[in-house]
Amino acid sequence: MPGTDTDELHALLLELVRSIGLLHVVGAGPTGQVSLSELLTLHELDGGEPLAQQDLADRLRLDKSTVSRLVAGLESRGLLVRERDPGNRRVVRLRLAPAGRRLHRNLARAIHEHQARLLTAMSARERAALTTGLTGLLRALHTPGHPDPRPHR
Repeated sequence: MPGTDTDELHALLLELVRSIGLLHVVGAGPTGQVSLSELLTLHELDGGEPLAQQDLADRLRLDKSTVSRLVAGLESRGLLVRERDPGNRRVVRLRLAPAGRRLHRNLARAIHEHQARLLTAMSARERAALTTGLTGLLRALHTPGHPDPRPHR
């Protein structure tokens, strides 16, 4: 699909990725800086039942070794706890420690406030167009046959 609109979208997507990269370290808590991957991990674990490490890897779309390093780092900082599944001792379940839950909630609140400021700076028409465009982009990314960017397991 060559053309000017494709070139413009390419440039805009690159700028979006660069801008998001500026937010790679999204905040700091009592245990130091929190990366975007760590924040997403905290978010996934702040929802209910403990998750198996493989389920977390699937949700984050990261390979097992990357998730293993993420989990080890968060555990060493007292933000999450690893536990053996009592029904299957080979499975490790992950849950947030109280400090991890507090950190996630504080960072989520700050992110939501920042997002609200950004969206308020846009017109209703721009927000609607963004919603339409992002919905289409996510649909295309999740279409069967779209290559998975993760390394093969």
